[in-house]
Amino acid sequence: QVQLVESGGGSVQAGGSLRLSCAASGSTYSSYCMGWFRQAPGKEREGVATIDSDYSTLYADSMKGRFTISQEDAKNTLILQMNSLKPDDTAMYYCAARRGPCTWRWRLYNYWGQGTQVTVSS
Repeated sequence: QVQLVESGGGSVQAGGSLRLSCAASGSTYSSYCMGWFRQAPGKEREGVATIDSDYSTLYADSMKGRFTISQEDAKNTLILQMNSLKPDDTAMYYCAARRGPCTWRWRLYNYWGQGTQVTVSS
């Protein structure tokens, strides 16, 4: 079992930055994937970025060059550094994890945090 708790969301003006954190605890696996997903009102959940147990990262096209995913504190903390934020980035951001390889299919992740709200104003 894995427990995930997000923090760091808030309100920021367009062009600003936010740093989201996800504290992980519970079972440890040698092969896994952790990722950030987001969902805005009226829209489907979409992948933002993923990182696996070998530190290999993937980014959605709209996030490349602006967002950075990383692991800190001996992999116990998942970070999403968000720069150059746009109003379209406004959404609830979720931390997720699964055993095995990374995928953009959010339904294949079986561990989720409660979410943290990000609001970007123009």
